[in-house]
Amino acid sequence: MMGRSFELIKNRWIGDGYPCFIIAEIGQNHQGDIEIAKKLIKMAKDCGADCVKFQKSDLYAKFTKSVLDRQYESPHAWGSTYGEHKQFLEFSKDQYEELMAFASSLNIHFTASAMDDVSVDFLVNLRVPFLKIGSGDANNLILLEKAAKINLPIVYSTGMQDMKTVIRAMEVMNSFNSKVCLLQCTSSYPTPEDEVHLRVMQTYRDHFPRSPVGYSGHELGLTITLAAAALGAHVIERHITLDKSWKGNDHACSLDETELKLLVEGIRTIEKALGSAIKSKQPSEEPCHQKLGKSIVGKQKLEAGIKLCKEHLTVKVGQPVGWPPQDLDLLIGKTLSRDVDEDETITLDCTI
Repeated sequence: MMGRSFELIKNRWIGDGYPCFIIAEIGQNHQGDIEIAKKLIKMAKDCGADCVKFQKSDLYAKFTKSVLDRQYESPHAWGSTYGEHKQFLEFSKDQYEELMAFASSLNIHFTASAMDDVSVDFLVNLRVPFLKIGSGDANNLILLEKAAKINLPIVYSTGMQDMKTVIRAMEVMNSFNSKVCLLQCTSSYPTPEDEVHLRVMQTYRDHFPRSPVGYSGHELGLTITLAAAALGAHVIERHITLDKSWKGNDHACSLDETELKLLVEGIRTIEKALGSAIKSKQPSEEPCHQKLGKSIVGKQKLEAGIKLCKEHLTVKVGQPVGWPPQDLDLLIGKTLSRDVDEDETITLDCTI
């Protein structure tokens, strides 16, 4: 690994100098239906995302029995208890293998968030290329240490945490694994604009100089995520849906097909526009320079043999384009090799 970059997936690096890695978060927006899940994978591929991501939980490793047994009355409920609701949205090992194979057939990367320590093992056995640690486990140092020791790359969301906790978590993970990408994230659905805090990405860059930094968004619309791209996010993650009106807390702040396509196109356009930090005249500017670029011209008729001084010269748009105004001092004191008319451009062949 060199600088702020690492190989996230075979032959796909993230970090400085590499394209933004765009994760389409399916999460549990598949409604417990593998065919809907496949449609979402296909949608992500068609829209140009790099990767799809699900959420994997072992309910008894993630929740206490009392949480699973409690009555769950919600318009988003898939069961009478919270455990029944969550179980309805879980895919089996065979289903995960089927979905991973489907993603592979479309040539789009596949992974999932490990929502508990049992699910870490599940995803390792599934052979995902990298692990996602969601905000719910951003302060779970036991899980973070276990995940880091596996030595797969990690994408780490930091919702619901303060900087002290993020620093401690990174210390734990980096003790075993240098390939950790941090995502600024606010875990509210949808996130209020004034609680997004994109500037935290720069705080992470300053504090973790060898770690790629990105953004996981739950806000409405595209503007804030595009701003994250303009600020140099190495990884961007957004939830996706086939229908914002469907049952489920995440659908309303997820992107539909049109929005995801616009987001990907916008990110790629921003990457082109960010370009280089080196200021230089661009090839596309040449026609404008030839038409309107100013040159040094004779303020009066000047005879061959005269030694030039500032009083002889002025700056105007002229044809052909000649001696550049910023180099006026280099022209002063030179001797004219031929006569120059008033308003005639001073060209390189005018002096000796």
